[in-house]
Amino acid sequence: MKNSNGVNSGYEMKKSINLWAFPYPAQWTLKECFEIAKDAGFEGIELNIDAEGELSVQSKPAQLLEIRRLAEQVGIEISGVCSFLFWPYSMTSNDSDQRAKGIEMAESMIEPAQQLGTQNLLVVPGATFASWVEKAEPVPPEICDRRAREAVRRLLPKAEAAGVYLNIENIFMNAFLFSPQEMREFVDSFSSKNVRVHFDTGNIAEYQFPEHWIPILGERIQNVHLKEWDRRSAGFGLNSFRTLLDGTTNWPAVMKELDQIGYRGYLTFEYFHPFQHYPEALIYQTSDALDWILGRKT
Repeated sequence: MKNSNGVNSGYEMKKSINLWAFPYPAQWTLKECFEIAKDAGFEGIELNIDAEGELSVQSKPAQLLEIRRLAEQVGIEISGVCSFLFWPYSMTSNDSDQRAKGIEMAESMIEPAQQLGTQNLLVVPGATFASWVEKAEPVPPEICDRRAREAVRRLLPKAEAAGVYLNIENIFMNAFLFSPQEMREFVDSFSSKNVRVHFDTGNIAEYQFPEHWIPILGERIQNVHLKEWDRRSAGFGLNSFRTLLDGTTNWPAVMKELDQIGYRGYLTFEYFHPFQHYPEALIYQTSDALDWILGRKT
């Protein structure tokens, strides 16, 4: 069966949503987030590691195992782990102490990912510049590349031992790994099945098209973020991403390419600010949009 866009319906991928789309911990508990995501029809939820708090690099194994049990009781999978800590503690910073702290932070996320029951750890290997980071200094591209490779090599033994994938992501505006060929070469250089790609449709949307990246990255793609952006928009940053379908992303083309490379994993909606009023609406609205994107509605 085909939908109105002429593509086969019912793609075999899983619906997931990042915890940043929820008013957590300000309004909702983690249990409430899990329950609402499950009720909205999500199969997975992506968790974010912070510097402190219930879900952080300071969390004890018992705390993380309890979060895992909570998700299992609710009936929702933990689709992956990511973190904003890769920005204030960049592994390619010009500050050697900051670089060391960044590697330490990244390494400290590997076992929590395993304890939470996921193999997916999103890793931002570095940036030449991040305009939103206070006092950030530009890093020459060749130095950024060298430091990023050194950092991933440091993380790799622990990741391999834990059975966790280091899923490399190029964040928007970071001026590093800015082409699919660069990303492919970077990942392949480690010759390890534990170094993969976390592909984000929105991070390249200002200057390229996600459907062009997918066949080049191919089976290296281990996890996927869906972010919506509108090419008619003047801005490109954290606050310029839109809700799904309210933009110019060619979702039928994206899905066709993901299907053709055999991707069957999670499609995780990533959004950085919960709705100020009626935050539940964003969760249910996103689930509905994903049903259309996945061909579950015709």
